[in-house]
Amino acid sequence: MGRAFPAIQHSSFSVGALSITPCSMLDIRGNELLLTEAEDWVWAERITRRVCMEWGSRAFNVKGPRTGREVKDWGILGTVTKAVRLGRAVREAQASHSDAVAAVLAAGEGRALLKAKVVDVRRRMTGGYLWGRTELEGLDGDSGRRMSNEFLVAWCDGRRVASVPELICLLDTDSGEGVGSETLRYGQRVTVVVLPAPPVYLSERGLACAGPTAFGYDFAFESAFEVAGTP
Repeated sequence: MGRAFPAIQHSSFSVGALSITPCSMLDIRGNELLLTEAEDWVWAERITRRVCMEWGSRAFNVKGPRTGREVKDWGILGTVTKAVRLGRAVREAQASHSDAVAAVLAAGEGRALLKAKVVDVRRRMTGGYLWGRTELEGLDGDSGRRMSNEFLVAWCDGRRVASVPELICLLDTDSGEGVGSETLRYGQRVTVVVLPAPPVYLSERGLACAGPTAFGYDFAFESAFEVAGTP
């Protein structure tokens, strides 16, 4: 995936319409599941998600085997290298007492959207997925601005400024460390940044699998790097 996504049909191998089967699952108790046939990636997700919930929402999963050619054509290559590069940039900035958020933006070719304080966090678990919304109020040069972030889409002052498949990330403003959706809390000082999507997700099929409409939104994807914001 090259990023975090909630379901297996959002993977780049799904974009490439590769087979997901045979697909195996295992839990810590020794329960095993082998899915030998599935209509498509969405049905495989529905089946395995339901089993995972019955197992206590913790399981290990392996999808269908891939040839080297398939991995080269549809894998998102270099993700570990990118993660190491971003982590190293943060650590070096911390050690030199320089701006760690700026270091992330430089290493990840990203764009800062808002420097803010978390003023509200709402979460709910539905169907095995964590859904949430965060409200942020601007600080310093962004004072007076307000952002609503649903993790998949961000609105600032009522205008849409970023959406999947680009990465909307919340970074601790002081340390530059990433703040996960499950660890967000009231009062945190964060900087909202957007990082580019892996190119595979910008194709027509990629956007169908992982763009806004794939998550039920009724608008088309517009890159945060090309537009200032859309109503």
